[in-house]
Amino acid sequence: MATTETHSFQAEIKQVLDIVIHSLYTDKEIFVRELVSNASDACEKLRFIQSSGQAIHQPEIDPKIEIATDDQEHTVTITDTGIGMTHDELVTNLGTIAHSGSKAFLKQIAEGKKADATLIGQFGVGFYSTFMVGTTVEVFTRAAHEGAEGWKWVSDGGGEFTLEPQSDLPRGTRIVVRLKEDAREFAEKHRVEEIVRRYSNFVSFPVELNGERLNTVQAIWARSKADIQEEEYEAFYKYIAHDGEPAMFRLHFSADAPLAIQALLFVPPRNFETMGLGKSESEVNLHCKKVLVQPKAKGLFPEWLRFLRGVVDSEDLPLNISRESMQDSTLMAKLNKVVTGRFLKFLEEQATKQPEKYEAFYGIYSRFLKEGVVIDAQHREALGKLLRFASSTDSGKTTSLADYISRMPEDQQEIYYVTAPTCESALASPYYEALAHKKYEALLLVDPWDEVVVDHLREFHGKKLVSAEKAELTMDEPAPQEGVIPLTAEEGQALGAWMKEQLGDSVSEVPCSNRLTESPAMVINDDPFTSTSMKRLMKAAGGQDLPERYKLEINPRHSIIVGLNRVRQENPELAKLIAGQVFDNARFASGTLEDPRSMVKRLNALLEQFVGGKPKGE
Repeated sequence: MATTETHSFQAEIKQVLDIVIHSLYTDKEIFVRELVSNASDACEKLRFIQSSGQAIHQPEIDPKIEIATDDQEHTVTITDTGIGMTHDELVTNLGTIAHSGSKAFLKQIAEGKKADATLIGQFGVGFYSTFMVGTTVEVFTRAAHEGAEGWKWVSDGGGEFTLEPQSDLPRGTRIVVRLKEDAREFAEKHRVEEIVRRYSNFVSFPVELNGERLNTVQAIWARSKADIQEEEYEAFYKYIAHDGEPAMFRLHFSADAPLAIQALLFVPPRNFETMGLGKSESEVNLHCKKVLVQPKAKGLFPEWLRFLRGVVDSEDLPLNISRESMQDSTLMAKLNKVVTGRFLKFLEEQATKQPEKYEAFYGIYSRFLKEGVVIDAQHREALGKLLRFASSTDSGKTTSLADYISRMPEDQQEIYYVTAPTCESALASPYYEALAHKKYEALLLVDPWDEVVVDHLREFHGKKLVSAEKAELTMDEPAPQEGVIPLTAEEGQALGAWMKEQLGDSVSEVPCSNRLTESPAMVINDDPFTSTSMKRLMKAAGGQDLPERYKLEINPRHSIIVGLNRVRQENPELAKLIAGQVFDNARFASGTLEDPRSMVKRLNALLEQFVGGKPKGE
């Protein structure tokens, strides 16, 4: 006659049970995931001892996991054909702390650090989550080694559990959860199927629910790349991304240090945010040993990489009891650093190996990379390598900052850029004239984001990025226009003083410029740290109205400026109109003239003068 043993839970386990049942778990469905995960571990251990050549009971039975629901008896049963447990292992694993880290966990609880009390996930007490939903839990188990005896473990989650021998049990473990009245939904097939497909769809061993195989998609990220066919990658991407087209890029990598990581990441062929779908969320799922930890994991990648799809799996994750968040924010930061750095390195490699394909990628996703430069100082340097800009050397193609530096002449110490709505207008800008004269290449920033990006990047490989507007560039002997006698230094100074008087507070000063060849004048934002284009962008973004005040540089070698100096002595009223027009033309060229009405009125007055009307002042 079988003898029933009665055991008391160790005191600390009673505390753990109370915390698990009443405090830590927020979602009761987690118990299914925990039991499937434990069953998978048991099957993995069986496979290991088999591979080592040890004899096992029922070697003809393959490891697998079976789930059965009974909505009449209100039970859910999870069975595995794994390694099973002996009598002593039952007592140790389910009744005492044994080798777990729960003492440290309980110490944290005692010290009032409940918010940080997540060590419990490190010692596999997910089994105890069954008592959230079960009135009683029965465990039938037989260890895998030959001659092992079967055992039945029973408890209601109170202070005790019982053990009694069981004959004729198959190898493995069967757990029967008799559900509480408010948890009977878990005796319904569709409810359990939903949970398994969400969390345990990539478990390595077959998972059957009432005889139906559920996990038919393989966790290919855990396999060797050499063993995976292209068609398998494509099928997996379409499965996780719900996309009918192949991915643009794929990165499959593993790492052992500083963390054990297996990752499979995809870049979709389209930017869904530009399709009117609003701001997207991360679509990379976080797994631990193929079990889903966090869908659309927040914090796994920086927000600017939210276009990625895929899986990151790390067996080093110390998870909290619900497996839903990281225990240690420092560890999560380390994981973020590793996977983000690896993906950025991958993009850099693709830019070299497949430049045309990378250009296509950049055309779709450049805004995300630029967003990263602006908001993510940690990865700013790596992102700088991935930026591409139009260039004055070939406005039809883009260039990297590294390639720009490789072409710099020895006397050039800075990276210069011109901002404008188009490449053509950038090359026609007065700010570009000195660069063209010196044969310095200019980056053409035609995306409104670009100046914000370079303002945050500031420098690249030790070379400062400088707006052509703010560059301290002069020409030693600028050539005058043909047939024009340039103003002398004294004449230029006198004309500048007169124009300053006429234009009033709109300008801070009107000096002669040695930076202009084709244009009569140009305006420079009076703020030494803000360019005219940046000022315009800040205003368009809803920022405060900045004072409209500029430095107006005039070209003493240009016919208009030379003529203005003559007219101001012969016809002061006409000269005043011309001075205002020169200023507005310069503002128009810089993109800062927002209201052209006064400019049109002045033009009409000038036309009247030249077609026989009387000159008018403003």
